[in-house]
Amino acid sequence: MEQNPSVERVPVLWITGISLAVVGAVVAVMVGGGSTSGGPVPSTIPTVNAALNATSTGLLVTGWLCIRRGNRAAHRACMLAAFGVSAAFLVGYLLHHARVGSVPFAGQGVLRSVYFAVLVPHIVLSALVLPLALVTLWHAWREHFDRHRRLARWTLPIWLYVSVSGVVVYWMLYRL
Repeated sequence: MEQNPSVERVPVLWITGISLAVVGAVVAVMVGGGSTSGGPVPSTIPTVNAALNATSTGLLVTGWLCIRRGNRAAHRACMLAAFGVSAAFLVGYLLHHARVGSVPFAGQGVLRSVYFAVLVPHIVLSALVLPLALVTLWHAWREHFDRHRRLARWTLPIWLYVSVSGVVVYWMLYRL
């Protein structure tokens, strides 16, 4: 089946626009956040966000296991739920950091080096995972399963790293 190139350009433009808007919003709240004039800073948001990241991890692994067993319907449900949970995380992340700005790491020495060794790739890969996930989902929705599969082999491990490292960053930042 031949594809109309103009039809395929539309999702690329939308995915690029959404991805750039999200990255811009994250940068804006990290640089310009910190206004607590609207009331007390909700301290439960980081814990909820860590739980959302952990949930996303569980859904991603479960979805991968489902597709390995040939259960496409369960795979689809898990991956869409993982995307939804990750989107909820993003909303909570933006809300929290719009209120508090960047949260500095208080640890010192080797622990500080470990924190940044986890944080830096987490940040870089989190900027990549949204467009990767959107394109991967797009190919599945359009039933381009060969393209979906090829891209998912990169998207899944990156998304898993971002989800797991998000929990690790939370733990190091708020629980150490």
